[in-house]
Parts: sequence; structure tokens; C-alpha cells
Amino acid sequence: MLKSHEGIFENGQVKWLSSAPSVSKAHVIVTILEDTTLPVRLRTPPASITGKGKTLGDLVSPIIEEVKNHERIADTRA
Repeated sequence: MLKSHEGIFENGQVKWLSSAPSVSKAHVIVTILEDTTLPVRLRTPPASITGKGKTLGDLVSPIIEEVKNHERIADTRA
């Protein structure tokens, strides 16, 4: 049965990405992948949901208002 092991070929050497295979000698077939870096893609929503979202409020405002109310209560107790 064939087993696959992933590695990087660099400067004539193979650097294994996981543990090295436990063989001392083997016949190998090497497939070279031209570009090993994945393109960076931004996630975008499908056009079918464009304009259907709603903003329910500002997430920061309630926290700031809560702190102000807490400070007012502390001032009245002092």
C-alpha cells in the first residue's frame, strides 16, 4: 500500500512537516507543487443577502452608559 508523507523540498533536502517516515531506504515518487502559498482572500457575503442586514445598536454605548451610571451612584454615596 502507498503511504503519503508531506514535506518541503528546500535546497536539495526534504524537511518533513510531520514525523519522518520510519524507513531507511525506499523508492519514492515526488510531486512538485509549483506554488505552496495560498492566496489571501477576504470573506465576502453572497450578493443574495446584500442590504438585508440590520444594525441593532452600538456595542460600546451600553458599556459607557453603564460606567457613567455607576460613577453617578458612587458620587451620590460619597
